[in-house]
This record gives sequence, structure tokens and C-alpha cells, in this order.
Amino acid sequence: MMGKKAVHAPLVEALIRYSSQGNASFHVPGHKNGQVYRHEEMASLLQEVMSIDATEITGLDDLHHPEDVIREGQELAAKCFGAEESFWLIGGSTVGNLAMILTVCTKPGDVLLVQRNVHKSVLNGLMLSGAKAVFLDPEIDTLSGLAVAPSTDTIKAALKDYPSAKGVLLTLPNYYGMGHDLTATAKACHAADVPLMVDEAHGAHNGLHPRLPVSALSCGADVVVQSTHKMLPAMTMGAMLHVQGRRIHRELLRQRLAMVQSSSPSYPLMASLDLARWYIDAYGTDAFTEGLAAADAFRKGLAQLPRFRLVEPTQQASEECDAQKGISEALERAEERTNGYSTQDPFKMVLYDTWGVLDGFGLKRELETYGCIPEMSDEKHVVLLFTLGSIARDVSHLLQALVHINNDIRFKGTAEEPELAGKEQQRLELDFSTWNNDGMKAYSSPVQFGLQPIDPDQMESVPVEESAGRTAAEMIIPYPPGIPLLYAGEMITEAIALRMVRLRELGAKWQGVADESMLTIRVFRLQ
Repeated sequence: MMGKKAVHAPLVEALIRYSSQGNASFHVPGHKNGQVYRHEEMASLLQEVMSIDATEITGLDDLHHPEDVIREGQELAAKCFGAEESFWLIGGSTVGNLAMILTVCTKPGDVLLVQRNVHKSVLNGLMLSGAKAVFLDPEIDTLSGLAVAPSTDTIKAALKDYPSAKGVLLTLPNYYGMGHDLTATAKACHAADVPLMVDEAHGAHNGLHPRLPVSALSCGADVVVQSTHKMLPAMTMGAMLHVQGRRIHRELLRQRLAMVQSSSPSYPLMASLDLARWYIDAYGTDAFTEGLAAADAFRKGLAQLPRFRLVEPTQQASEECDAQKGISEALERAEERTNGYSTQDPFKMVLYDTWGVLDGFGLKRELETYGCIPEMSDEKHVVLLFTLGSIARDVSHLLQALVHINNDIRFKGTAEEPELAGKEQQRLELDFSTWNNDGMKAYSSPVQFGLQPIDPDQMESVPVEESAGRTAAEMIIPYPPGIPLLYAGEMITEAIALRMVRLRELGAKWQGVADESMLTIRVFRLQ
């Protein structure tokens, strides 16, 4: 790799010094720098990690009152990612979403405009704050049927109807790497003097290479949460929260972060955040060269297997035309675009069988039998996640697996006319969504959230097939991606009831449900 710079990783360097000194530990944690396992072969993999699993002792700073190496590490992160201030998160984007909601919604009944297809942590944040959510319908990619984010026009209309709203919370990019430029949305929020809050969990790498989508911060977002462990090389649960501008109460944000994070944060996880930022600073855009080459090689190889295709932006061709007409004109048109799906993360491969023989869950299972483990699947698609750590060997392995699946007689089906089958597949994809959308308006009335449990006497269980028209009394979460299909208090439509049956039959995994078989669902009793 070319272009490595000499840069500083303050916490990592402090932990290396700590580990090398061989001091006797008379402090937590109980494994004493891993030495409790010194005779255990099974723990050898963990011993090196445990040697830097420290606590808030002299020289290692304190995440909740940083003054030294952690403070410096967070300042370097802010500079790297384009924020005024950055906070390390130990607990994933989940704690970042909770903290930013609790920062802007300070009184029960505060109104927050929220994209409906959000992660469950956002709904949990609404519950903790006692806020009222005005749910915004996302735009739909017409070819895949997948939900992206609300249009700027929808947000403007909702802000006009709810001028007391405390902010607008969006998720972009979505789990599939689909998104758009948020500049116009940020301008609309700021014209109403409310903050734009973005769950950018899947976009920590955005803006760090010319081929990657622009970051939410660069578009003007006020507070952004990123899962540094998803698309950048931090350890699982490592995330960051970035803030800029005057619309976020920084002191209150720090207090909220201290509420939702452990008072004994993991030093290895914090070190991995420091190291992930160091890697980007050290190598710059070169950090992504090998990973992008692997992604490009996969696309090229996939062209030899016409049965399998990738979801791509419908506006891609027009954008390429814009580029030919001139950069300034292209930028002007991009700023005018207020909705839809115009950018696709080149590292996210959303694959599907155009013949419709293999659904997304089936294709995922077959890939796993060949040692290729996808990120997730839905009824139609498999999401394959490349990163800056992907290499050519991974691509060869994946393409060989797809060749075997393509040639497997079990999956030839009856698709004698693949082109016709592909068109049918496209139509079917429009029949499902990732949220409960009645199609009548672009945003909901305010929905009150809180922590009051539902009285068991108010609930009953009914077969999922008979649930349409009833009101859900539990949260129904296909996982991944962790987007609630229903929340308690939401009306179950016929389309959602059918989708629950379809997902159950395909073998989807669930969170939040009382009946893990998903044969029944808890609903409110009829009055």
C-alpha cells in the first residue's frame, strides 16, 4: 500500500506502553492483564487483548471526563471525519442514537420527526424520552421496492405542520448502501431552526474517498452517529458520534452519553476506534484502493453470470450524463434533487436471482455452504458487504460459489425464459416494504412513546394470518436489519400480515416477539 503518513494514535500508544511496563495490577479488571489464563491454552487468543484491557488509571484517561490521550484521540477523530467535536461510543450506534434523542427531546411529549424505517434503537430512544414521533414515509426505489429515506418535500411539509418539532431524525444510507445527498434536507431543517440528526451507522466511510458517497456531516447534518466497526476497521461495538453547529446542546449531550454508556468502558474497543482513525489518517484515500479493486473485480466477474444481478441506482445513467456535461451543472442538479435513491455504496453488493428460483434466504444459505457468509438477506436479496479490508482472494471464492450455485441442477427450476422470469421478479419486489406504510399520506400523526408496560389483560394472541386490522401489542423485528416491522400500538395492515407470514415461511429470524415461531402475534384486545 502506498502513501502511508506518520500519524499519532494516542490511546493505542499509551496502552502499548502500559502493557510493556509489566506493572503489578491492583485494579480492575479481574483477569489482571490476562495473566489469570496464563496456563490455559484455550484462552491464548484473548491474552494479548487482555494485556491492554485496562481501566481509568493514571496515564490512560477517562472516557467520561477526557483530559489526556482519549481527549486527543477524539480531537483527531473530529479532524479526520470533519466534525467540530467527536465522541467515542462503546456500545455501538445504539448508544449514539439513544443519546442524541435524549439530548433534543428533554420533556415528555416533545415532538420529533422520524423516518419510519429506522433501527429499533431509535424507537427505544423515543420510549426512554417519552417523545411523540411523527413518522415520515421513506421514498421507494421503484425497481427493487426497497425503502431509502424521506424526500425533502415530505420533511418540509411535516415541519410546517409541526413547527414545535425538536428535530428531524433520518437513517442514511440504509442497510443496502442506498442513499442520496442530504444538502437540501439539511437546508430545510435549518430554515426551520431544527437540527438534522442522522443515523449514519452504515456510512462511517462516506466522504473518505472520491468514489464513496458524501458524508452527512459535509451535507450540513448537525449530529451524526456512525458504526466505525461496520465499514471501517474498528472492533464490534466501536462507534462514534460527531457534532457540529449550535443546534445541539453539547454539555447535555455529554451527560446523556454518560447515562447510556458504561462507566467502565472497554479500553480495547476504544483503542480500536483510535486505530481505525489512525489507519485513515495514515493512508488517506489509498486505504480504500485494495477494497475497491476487490469490489470492482466482483462486479466484472458477475457480468459473466447474467442470472445474478445487483441493485443499482435508477439515476446512475443520468448522473453519468451529467458528469459529461460538466461538473458544475451536475452539482447544481444534485442539489436540486430532493428525493429518491441516487447513490449506492460501491462496497455494498445487493444481489438477487433474476430467475426468481432462489429467494434471498435460499441464496444466503447456499452461499454459506460454500463458506461465503453474507451480511443479511430479505425475501429477494442477499447483501454482501465489502470493505477496505476485502481482497482478491475473497472475490475469487465468492464468484466460484456463485458459479456452483448457477450450475446446480436443483436451482434450474422451470425458468425456461430467464428474461421473463426476471421481469416477474421485478414486479414482485414492489409488493413488500420494511415499514408499515398505509399509502394515504407522507407522514403520520404524532405517536406517543413511553416506558409504561402493557397490562397483560389488555393483550391476546391471535394467528398471524388473522391479525390484519388489529393493533400490535409487541414490537416485531426481523433481524437483521433490526428495523421494526411493527411497534406496539401500530395498526396491522393486510400487507404487513402477509409479509410476516412470508418472512416466517422463508425462515427469517425475529427479535421482540413472544412467540418465536411467529405462528401468533400479541395484539390489543378488542373493546
